[in-house]
Amino acid sequence: MLNKNTNIMNLRFFKKVVFVFVCMAMVAWVAPQKPKLFLIGDSISVQYWPYLEKNLSNIADIERKKDDGQAEKDLDVPIGANGGDSRMVLEYLRSKFKDSGFKPDYLLFNCGLHDIKHDPKTGIIQVTAKDYRKNMEEIIGLLQQKGVKPIWIRTTYVVDSIHNSKSSSIRRYEVDVLKYNTIADEVCEKYKVPSIDLYAFSKQQGIEHILDHVHYDLPTRALQAAYITGFVQNILNNPVK
Repeated sequence: MLNKNTNIMNLRFFKKVVFVFVCMAMVAWVAPQKPKLFLIGDSISVQYWPYLEKNLSNIADIERKKDDGQAEKDLDVPIGANGGDSRMVLEYLRSKFKDSGFKPDYLLFNCGLHDIKHDPKTGIIQVTAKDYRKNMEEIIGLLQQKGVKPIWIRTTYVVDSIHNSKSSSIRRYEVDVLKYNTIADEVCEKYKVPSIDLYAFSKQQGIEHILDHVHYDLPTRALQAAYITGFVQNILNNPVK
């Protein structure tokens, strides 16, 4: 009888121990948080954003520079969700980091199409190549200082004959896209920043998908988002130490 009672007591004790360990494990285990991504880019990003947000929603908490629809009223004017040129992106991020709650893990960014805008009357380019390089260096430096991992998206292409026949207020040239993308490539290589070649991908789709002077039709926007999603997934799955 004594052995039987002892066995019962031991069993009850064992169950209590197991229960305590299970409770401790449940308290200690916290569902892994999804990484936080933030996007800032030109009007191209404004248009592929809805698809990108949906694609990444299961693997990341993704936000972007927001507005109430202002950017889409005139995609050539950098307001609202449209990040504008490299100076504007830099100033926006400087201002944004003043908010202690702004702590993304990754920042997807692009600037270029607004930098290469020429005034049709004077021919003056909006941001010189020298200043573009300086701004890119400062953007990446700021992000790294704040512990945010940058991901660069290369600027999409321009077809001179299409763009400059349809836009009277702005001149853009493919030679500048190539030059400024090369500058960005060099800066990204210097600081080991991963780059997504949206330039080459968009060009491969064909000029028949250009909707106006520089933007793309709906199917191409969805494809651009899918292309970016694949790269982001790979980066998240293989983070640089």
